[in-house]
Amino acid sequence: MEEYKTIHFQEDESIGYITLNRPEKLNAFTVTMMSEMLDAFDHIDSKDSIKAVIITGEGRAFCAGADLSSGGETFNSGFDTSDAFNADFKRDSGGILTLRMFNCLKPILIACNGDAVGIGASLQLAADIRVASTTARYGFVFAKRGIVPDACSSWFLPRIVGISKALELCFSGEIFSAEDALKFGLVNYTVEPSNLMMETKKIAYKLISNTAPVSVALTRHMIWDMSSAPSPEEAHILDSKSINSRGASEDAVEGVMSFLEKRKAKYVNKISSDMPSFFPWRKSMFKEKK
Repeated sequence: MEEYKTIHFQEDESIGYITLNRPEKLNAFTVTMMSEMLDAFDHIDSKDSIKAVIITGEGRAFCAGADLSSGGETFNSGFDTSDAFNADFKRDSGGILTLRMFNCLKPILIACNGDAVGIGASLQLAADIRVASTTARYGFVFAKRGIVPDACSSWFLPRIVGISKALELCFSGEIFSAEDALKFGLVNYTVEPSNLMMETKKIAYKLISNTAPVSVALTRHMIWDMSSAPSPEEAHILDSKSINSRGASEDAVEGVMSFLEKRKAKYVNKISSDMPSFFPWRKSMFKEKK
């Protein structure tokens, strides 16, 4: 892994931690931050020892949105976001990140420690579980900046809060509290600031302590992908393939025997080597330039 300038990464007890690390700029998002987060997610997926990811921010903000210090040139960065498959298509940098998060093989949790505005809010939508400090605030402020929702949030946000609420939040650009975010279904939990990381870790360990990593990886993709399937029949096809594959695995034998013998399971299948042959079942439309 390279030395990062805008994030901090560490691995501790099966969890990979990504901390947005520009506190003097309220962790404002840059293309450098995007690039470093992409690298961190590549590392996370390559390491079987990492079973979950927690993203948080350094200082008093989670992420105050895009770095606007370039003024009117903010959205004309010199960074090449054109696609390797289509050089004429300039991609949204936030969407490059959230699609990488979407394709992650490990559960992603957000520990939102403070204000999350613009891309700071929309990047959280690609996570699986969002935990917010009671002091956190959110805002999908794009229309107030003369732009539109980014980071694939036009796909993620309606699935999380519903179409009507998504439109209201994006039309108004209003800043709202963690309490409201919980009421809207945007976050799963709110906790006191001093307990944020401890509680988020507890939730992460609940997800990974007694579960098979390959099963968790498949389940993550099955539920996200089938949320937009045209009918339950597509889900039935995928469920059938997946249960047949996992049912024949060493993990399935271990899961049953550990239950019968009343002991903790010791799962041996690895994401790096034991994902089924039909995975991934969805081919990406895009390819990042290296």
